[in-house]
Amino acid sequence: MAKRDRKAGDVDDSIEVDDIRADELRPSGKRSTRGRRADSGTAVATKSRAAEAAPSTSRNPFVRIWVFLKQVVSEMRKVVWPTRNDMVNYTIAVLAFLVVLTAIIAGLDIGFAKLMLQVFG
Repeated sequence: MAKRDRKAGDVDDSIEVDDIRADELRPSGKRSTRGRRADSGTAVATKSRAAEAAPSTSRNPFVRIWVFLKQVVSEMRKVVWPTRNDMVNYTIAVLAFLVVLTAIIAGLDIGFAKLMLQVFG
Protein backbone atom coordinates (compact mmCIF):
# COMPACT_ATOMS: atom_id res chain seq x y z
CA MET A 1 0.00 0.00 0.00
CA ALA A 2 1.49 3.33 -1.01
CA LYS A 3 1.88 5.98 1.65
CA ARG A 4 1.05 9.54 0.78
CA ASP A 5 3.05 12.48 2.03
CA ARG A 6 1.50 14.21 5.00
CA LYS A 7 1.06 17.94 4.97
CA ALA A 8 0.64 20.23 7.95
CA GLY A 9 -3.00 20.12 9.02
CA ASP A 10 -3.69 16.55 7.83
CA VAL A 11 -5.64 14.42 10.26
CA ASP A 12 -4.28 11.03 11.32
CA ASP A 13 -7.28 8.70 11.08
CA SER A 14 -5.44 5.82 12.73
CA ILE A 15 -5.41 7.38 16.21
CA GLU A 16 -8.10 6.09 18.56
CA VAL A 17 -9.25 9.01 20.67
CA ASP A 18 -12.53 7.69 22.10
CA ASP A 19 -11.31 7.98 25.67
CA ILE A 20 -9.50 11.31 25.19
CA ARG A 21 -11.26 14.61 24.61
CA ALA A 22 -10.31 16.23 21.30
CA ASP A 23 -9.16 19.44 22.98
CA GLU A 24 -6.68 17.46 25.11
CA LEU A 25 -4.66 16.31 22.10
CA ARG A 26 -1.68 18.07 20.67
CA PRO A 27 -1.01 17.75 16.92
CA SER A 28 1.44 14.96 17.73
CA GLY A 29 -1.43 12.85 19.09
CA LYS A 30 -0.17 13.08 22.67
CA ARG A 31 -2.14 14.51 25.55
CA SER A 32 -1.68 18.20 26.15
CA THR A 33 -0.91 19.80 29.47
CA ARG A 34 -4.05 21.89 29.32
CA GLY A 35 -5.05 23.04 32.77
CA ARG A 36 -1.70 21.93 34.18
CA ARG A 37 1.51 23.86 34.33
CA ALA A 38 4.09 23.26 31.64
CA ASP A 39 7.81 23.34 32.39
CA SER A 40 7.95 27.09 31.72
CA GLY A 41 5.27 27.77 34.36
CA THR A 42 2.55 28.86 31.92
CA ALA A 43 -0.66 27.05 31.10
CA VAL A 44 -0.70 25.36 27.72
CA ALA A 45 -3.88 25.39 25.62
CA THR A 46 -3.76 23.68 22.23
CA LYS A 47 -6.33 22.29 19.82
CA SER A 48 -5.95 19.09 17.90
CA ARG A 49 -5.77 19.00 14.15
CA ALA A 50 -8.96 16.95 14.16
CA ALA A 51 -10.81 19.71 15.98
CA GLU A 52 -9.38 22.38 13.69
CA ALA A 53 -10.19 20.48 10.49
CA ALA A 54 -13.74 19.50 11.47
CA PRO A 55 -16.31 20.60 8.88
CA SER A 56 -18.65 21.76 11.65
CA THR A 57 -16.39 24.76 12.20
CA SER A 58 -17.63 26.24 8.93
CA ARG A 59 -19.31 29.63 9.09
CA ASN A 60 -22.13 28.44 6.83
CA PRO A 61 -25.05 27.49 9.13
CA PHE A 62 -26.48 25.09 6.55
CA VAL A 63 -23.23 23.12 6.46
CA ARG A 64 -23.21 22.94 10.25
CA ILE A 65 -26.83 21.73 10.31
CA TRP A 66 -26.11 19.15 7.59
CA VAL A 67 -23.07 17.82 9.48
CA PHE A 68 -25.12 17.67 12.69
CA LEU A 69 -27.90 15.70 10.98
CA LYS A 70 -25.38 13.28 9.46
CA GLN A 71 -23.89 12.72 12.92
CA VAL A 72 -27.36 12.14 14.40
CA VAL A 73 -28.15 9.51 11.76
CA SER A 74 -24.82 7.76 12.32
CA GLU A 75 -25.39 7.68 16.10
CA MET A 76 -28.95 6.39 15.69
CA ARG A 77 -27.61 3.48 13.64
CA LYS A 78 -25.51 2.46 16.66
CA VAL A 79 -28.55 2.24 18.97
CA VAL A 80 -29.64 -1.25 20.04
CA TRP A 81 -33.42 -1.05 19.73
CA PRO A 82 -35.58 -3.26 21.96
CA THR A 83 -37.62 -6.01 20.39
CA ARG A 84 -41.42 -5.91 20.24
CA ASN A 85 -41.62 -8.42 23.08
CA ASP A 86 -39.31 -6.28 25.25
CA MET A 87 -41.40 -3.17 24.56
CA VAL A 88 -44.62 -4.98 25.57
CA ASN A 89 -42.98 -6.15 28.81
CA TYR A 90 -41.61 -2.65 29.59
CA THR A 91 -45.00 -1.06 28.88
CA ILE A 92 -46.80 -3.52 31.16
CA ALA A 93 -44.26 -2.91 33.93
CA VAL A 94 -44.66 0.89 33.67
CA LEU A 95 -48.46 0.69 33.66
CA ALA A 96 -48.46 -1.65 36.67
CA PHE A 97 -46.15 0.70 38.54
CA LEU A 98 -48.43 3.65 37.72
CA VAL A 99 -51.51 1.78 38.96
CA VAL A 100 -49.80 0.88 42.25
CA LEU A 101 -48.47 4.40 42.79
CA THR A 102 -51.86 5.94 41.96
CA ALA A 103 -53.57 3.62 44.45
CA ILE A 104 -51.08 4.58 47.18
CA ILE A 105 -51.52 8.31 46.57
CA ALA A 106 -55.32 7.99 46.38
CA GLY A 107 -55.35 6.01 49.66
CA LEU A 108 -53.22 8.65 51.38
CA ASP A 109 -55.46 11.43 50.04
CA ILE A 110 -58.64 9.77 51.27
CA GLY A 111 -57.02 8.97 54.62
CA PHE A 112 -55.85 12.55 55.19
CA ALA A 113 -59.25 13.91 54.10
CA LYS A 114 -61.03 11.71 56.69
CA LEU A 115 -58.46 12.72 59.33
CA MET A 116 -59.08 16.42 58.65
CA LEU A 117 -62.84 15.89 58.93
CA GLN A 118 -62.34 14.16 62.30
CA VAL A 119 -60.03 16.89 63.64
CA PHE A 120 -61.78 19.98 62.27
CA GLY A 121 -65.10 18.40 61.73
